[in-house]
Amino acid sequence: MKIRKLISMLVFVLLLVATGCSHAAGTAETKQETELTISAAASLQDSLEEIKQLYESRHPEIKLQFNFGGSGSLQQQISKGAPVDLFFAAAADKFNKLKDEGMIDETHAADLLGNDLVLVVLKDEKGFTEMADVQGADTLAMGTVETVPAGAYAKETLTNMQLWKTMEPHIVYTKDVRQVLQYVETGNADAGMVYKTDALTSSKVKIAAIAPSDTHESIVYPVGVLKDSTHKEAAVAFYDFLQTEEALQVFEDDGFTIN
Repeated sequence: MKIRKLISMLVFVLLLVATGCSHAAGTAETKQETELTISAAASLQDSLEEIKQLYESRHPEIKLQFNFGGSGSLQQQISKGAPVDLFFAAAADKFNKLKDEGMIDETHAADLLGNDLVLVVLKDEKGFTEMADVQGADTLAMGTVETVPAGAYAKETLTNMQLWKTMEPHIVYTKDVRQVLQYVETGNADAGMVYKTDALTSSKVKIAAIAPSDTHESIVYPVGVLKDSTHKEAAVAFYDFLQTEEALQVFEDDGFTIN
């Protein structure tokens, strides 16, 4: 009888261990399958790629998948049903459209960053020292006004400086700010209007001038969790991480201002 009891107890213990291992493996497998989709303004790419490395190294069960582009295009994709967990825009109006449509979880939304609008030219170019010198450009690259916030800010600045009518025939429109940089770097545009943070990523261009802050609306980067996120808890956790001192330091080092 004692032997039978011992055998029964041993079998019971082995079953408990096996069940525990199976549960742990299943949990790990589930965690590994958690992938967050973040639609973010192209100007955030370098900062978010660095933050991604930090975050995934501490949360290996979370995979961050970024969709970078013009904020207007991203907003339209989300409005049409694109599966997104977090939206990080470069303009309040694009973000607010989703708010008005009831798609943003307003308990997890914040105006996180700020930026400057600048005029960039090749490093060896000496003919541009202030914003008004943009009139000397045969071609000026800027983002498409309707979908790229930097393009909208650029048009607003040129309009308020009474330069829009002069420059409009010389403008080459792009899908995002990174393409503006590419055009200037390759000589396909004499000058470009981008965010300060974008200009700092290039070793081939220099900042010729900063647009006066009173010539355009304040540049704000709002971020928020989508109500329909299929991974709400993980999305909120990453949203919270973006506001930690460590993450904000990455943004600040890249030239953003913290709101």
